[in-house]
Formats: sequence, C-alpha cells, structure tokens
Amino acid sequence: MFGLLFFILFTPGVSEFLCTSSDLELSYTFCDSTAQTFMFNLTPCSIMDKSIWKLSLTWIPRSDIIFLKAIFSVWYDGAKALHWKEVLCSGADDPYSVCGRLKGETVATSFNIKGAKIKFPKGNYRVILQGFSDDSENDMVLCLNFTMLVKQDAF
Repeated sequence: MFGLLFFILFTPGVSEFLCTSSDLELSYTFCDSTAQTFMFNLTPCSIMDKSIWKLSLTWIPRSDIIFLKAIFSVWYDGAKALHWKEVLCSGADDPYSVCGRLKGETVATSFNIKGAKIKFPKGNYRVILQGFSDDSENDMVLCLNFTMLVKQDAF
C-alpha cells in the first residue's frame, strides 16, 4: 500500500480552511511575510467530542531548530485570555522531535490532546502561535494566526 503526503506552500495572509462541523469552524493564516511549507490536521473536528483529539503537523522549517521558543496567545471575543511562553528546544537533551532539525528538513509529528480537560465557551477565538530561534524573540521561524468559531457551549 502506498501512502501519499501533500506538502503545501501557502501564501502569507491567505486563509487556509482546516475543518468545519456543527459546533466548530477552524482556519489559519500565516502572520509573517514568508510563505511556508506547512500542513496541519485536527481530528475529530468537534469541540463537543470529549474523547481525544489527534493533531498532526508537517512542517519544513526555514532555519535550523537548535533553540526554539514558542509564544502562544489566545483572544476570546476580542479580549486577551491567555499568553504563554516556553522554551521548547535549548540545544541539550530536548524532548521534542522538532528539536535539532535542520533548515529544509521535514518535521512530521502527531500527538493527542485530551478533550475532556478543555472547555470552550461559545464564541470567537483568535490564537497566535509564534516560534523564535532565539531567546530575544528577534528571529521568527513560524507565525500562525488561527481563527476558531465555537458554535455552541461545550458545558
């Protein structure tokens, strides 16, 4: 059996539709000026399904990933709800598969998110995910702007 993997070169500022269901719509754009080779998938496409969501990511970084700081910001109906910074790769004993990848090398990973722990009220969410290859946050390697519309309360 043959597997087929698509690499998609997206243009910055053009919205890419991820999924839609009776309770969720999810899309994203790149928020920096450089096109990326990137693929993202979330299953099932539902906020109401309390089981486990599977997130799959394929990305070709535009610089070496020896150091990686992630900044995750969430806005809910226009108000900032969360701001989180974390060094994911420091160059020594890093636990994540993306760490140590070289510019142009394919990163393909999947992981599970336990849905029962996350409660999303109905509304509009904007999620910005930024990745930097330096601690001073000057060398951005990835920037994604997710739009999430939760159509009904998950309570």
